[in-house]
Amino acid sequence: MATDPAELINRAKAWLAEDPDPETRGELSKLIEAEDTDELAVRFAGTLQFGTAGLRGELGAGPMRMNRSVVIRAAAGLAAYLKAQGEGSGLVVIGYDARHKSADFARDTAAVMVGAGLRAALLPRPLPTPVLAFAIRHLGAVAGVEVTASHNPPRDNGYKVYLGDGSQIVPPADAGIAAEIAAVGPLDGVPRPEAGWETLDEAVLTAYLERTDAVLTPGSPQDTRVVYTPMHGVGRDTLVAAFDRAGFPAPVVVAEQAEPDPDFPTVAFPNPEEPGAMDLAFATARAAGADIDIVIANDPDADRCAVAVPAPGTPDGWRMLRGDEVGALLAAHLVRKRASGTFATTIVSSQLLSRIAAASALPYEETLTGFKWLARVDGLRYAFEEALGYCVDPEGVRDKDGITAALLITELAAELKQAGRTLTDLLDDLAREFGLHATDQLSVRVEDLSLIADAMRRLREQPPTVLAGLAVSRADDLTQGTETLPPTDGLRYYLAGSPEAGIESARVVVRPSGTEPKLKCYLEVVVPVASPEALPEARTTATAALAAVKRDVSAAAGIDA
Repeated sequence: MATDPAELINRAKAWLAEDPDPETRGELSKLIEAEDTDELAVRFAGTLQFGTAGLRGELGAGPMRMNRSVVIRAAAGLAAYLKAQGEGSGLVVIGYDARHKSADFARDTAAVMVGAGLRAALLPRPLPTPVLAFAIRHLGAVAGVEVTASHNPPRDNGYKVYLGDGSQIVPPADAGIAAEIAAVGPLDGVPRPEAGWETLDEAVLTAYLERTDAVLTPGSPQDTRVVYTPMHGVGRDTLVAAFDRAGFPAPVVVAEQAEPDPDFPTVAFPNPEEPGAMDLAFATARAAGADIDIVIANDPDADRCAVAVPAPGTPDGWRMLRGDEVGALLAAHLVRKRASGTFATTIVSSQLLSRIAAASALPYEETLTGFKWLARVDGLRYAFEEALGYCVDPEGVRDKDGITAALLITELAAELKQAGRTLTDLLDDLAREFGLHATDQLSVRVEDLSLIADAMRRLREQPPTVLAGLAVSRADDLTQGTETLPPTDGLRYYLAGSPEAGIESARVVVRPSGTEPKLKCYLEVVVPVASPEALPEARTTATAALAAVKRDVSAAAGIDA
């Protein structure tokens, strides 16, 4: 990082000279004129790093921000990588959400691809990320780019890269692309023609919607009333169209969050998991009356799906299901539909899926966090991760898909309703059969990233031996990798059970977030359930155990819960 003020100003002027965006040029000019070297030092502390999540960061001028200059370099690096792989005449499909600058970044990417000799096709308008993942395979593309920051704050944007199998990049492709980006010279040496790419028509969306039909059983019940929010994102039109094709009643859309809005004015964070994000959806459900069966939310790019169920006697009247709970429900539904193939989840998600798969003699695998890993499981039939991501049709979309997941959970709710039952009843059944798998998360957002590194170092140097009164029976430092997992920055603790406390086992996984400035701790406690009457006591036991584990993990890591 440059510390000399004159050198910093000169670097900023050099960046300014080749910045193609009047908005960021104006922003940077003001910083230079004001000689705001503190802010410039932050903007020019390095370069936004390209990794397995692609790029993601705050919008603004400079190499440490998301802007057109950074995106043009990323696109040029990707084009060079594809050409080096022998794909120099292939098709690259580009999708984008409705965030600030997304359309600009998508057009720049198309121009760079065409300038490099590849073919490029833009999706017709802002559409869900799963439509892009589908389009790659459907059109036989060699790669795809989705411009999105998913559920990040409004100030962010991102750049997600897929290869020709329709899956997100994993090592070593990420390092190869990053090396090509680093080798890109001055921007005026990157050809960017004004035309030459294709803008796809509605046929690609129609093909995706036709594929969504495949997740449902012909003739299955359709009587489910749903309240739906796209969380100010791009999911509404696609989901409503998919519901219409399926024959489900039209969902009641949360009016205040129905239109795409890059400022996400009604939520602090546009993520259904964040406190308060579902308040308007619950209010809409209460206003709609007792005939609403479930509440569904997508995140802004509609690759995630959140589900809430009635909870009489609570302040909201509704309860958000955890991603692990929805994952188990969808798995049970697919088993009942006689699905075959491998069921998979990640190391931070509930172990309940392994028991559901084993009971039906289905193959099961665990991967590192993220669908970039899950999508590559051999023979994959179903995958989920606790962060509200579900892949229910891997032959159509080799990634998480919040639209098809919404269809499948709605079908399940309709089948249960016809039998006089609910999603909550099915969760109770699973707890009785396999044990109550109760999960929680300790997620600490930081301004200073060094706090995360400090917490991980402390846990490694002073590893806990007991958490919540349960002995740590095994500790894995995942930086070493395992027989089945590549190395990653994470720690995993298996805790012995306590018959006296009514606990069968417990597990804790600690890792830095790959997309946000957060330290995440994933907690799971398994409590046996001897009878239907024992469920309330099992829940009480699990809740107390999770709270104790959370407290002790927080203390061991030296972080505030």
